[in-house]
Amino acid sequence: MFRSMIPLGRRAEAARNDDPFQAFQREMNRLFDTTMGGYLAPSNGNGAHLLAPSMDVKETDKAIEVEAELPGVDEKDIQVTLDNDMLTIKGEKKAQKEESKKDYYMSERSYGSFLRSLQLPAGVDAGKVNATFAKGVLKVVLPKPAGAESKTKKIDIKAG
Repeated sequence: MFRSMIPLGRRAEAARNDDPFQAFQREMNRLFDTTMGGYLAPSNGNGAHLLAPSMDVKETDKAIEVEAELPGVDEKDIQVTLDNDMLTIKGEKKAQKEESKKDYYMSERSYGSFLRSLQLPAGVDAGKVNATFAKGVLKVVLPKPAGAESKTKKIDIKAG
């Protein structure tokens, strides 16, 4: 009776292996995935984790604006490139914390790299791209060339 109440995706997972340690590992992975909000991605193979920063993309009549959330990243550790119509934001996050008291010493280090690429529509004026970084948010403004107005046309719907 209770097996029928397990969602289909988990039912197959539960039937696959009843080892309690593997079930615990899967549940911990799910917990970290949901609490980290998708920010922490798998390891890159040499111990560092790949970060996937959240991005917002907005198109106006005059430009395409991209904002990437990069909390804890220094401006000097960010690289923005535009190759043809591909915008790439990459960098590295490094953090170190040390604390020493009378009866203990604690040292924590975390690091990770990130890379996000975004295919842009054709017609961005690469010579006038502007990037700013403030309070952990990178904002890239990619102006459209003169005369590249939107060709959106509203179509009236008729009752039929």
